[in-house]
Amino acid sequence: MTALEKAEATDGRRVRGAENRRKIVEAMLALIGEGAIAPGAEMVAARAEVGLRTVFRHFDDMESLYREISARMNEELMPIAAAPLPEGDGRARLNELAARRARVFERMMPFKIAADVHKHRSRFLTEEQAGMAAFMRASLIEALGPELARDKQRLEALDMLLSFDVWRRLRVDQNLTVAQAKKLVAQMVDAVFDASDK
Repeated sequence: MTALEKAEATDGRRVRGAENRRKIVEAMLALIGEGAIAPGAEMVAARAEVGLRTVFRHFDDMESLYREISARMNEELMPIAAAPLPEGDGRARLNELAARRARVFERMMPFKIAADVHKHRSRFLTEEQAGMAAFMRASLIEALGPELARDKQRLEALDMLLSFDVWRRLRVDQNLTVAQAKKLVAQMVDAVFDASDK
């Protein structure tokens, strides 16, 4: 085999490897999105239409798979979560923030639930969750503005009410519809906002 043929064979293996990895990540995203919290290698192989050995080879490096899944979710959801808030008073900005979070939380729910199952053995997932919490708090402070954010009790109550944990509880544990959960969150946020003004 010539040097050129060897290079072409190596390039072909790299392309196939990258394509198989893409298929595995997409299969995992689809399975988790359908409610499989910890899809097994057999399920992933069947969905990705690759061999079981190929899946095991890529599953050896779960951290990089978590990174790829997270990157895909961030690519889809960050434009919603990080878009500038409209001008207006604190209540209007807060209502917009709550509506955006409902959209983001609803889309990411199966992935977040699955990530929580694996978080104890993944440094990446632990750091990702801490980063998400910090981002959410910063966006809440931005929505409130510096004067309203100085009210520590209000800030902590709103940070909790607008968290993924509350959204998950309403949607999963209390079995509310999206519309019911959004309405209840809005009512609770208004109650905290009004109580702090008294």
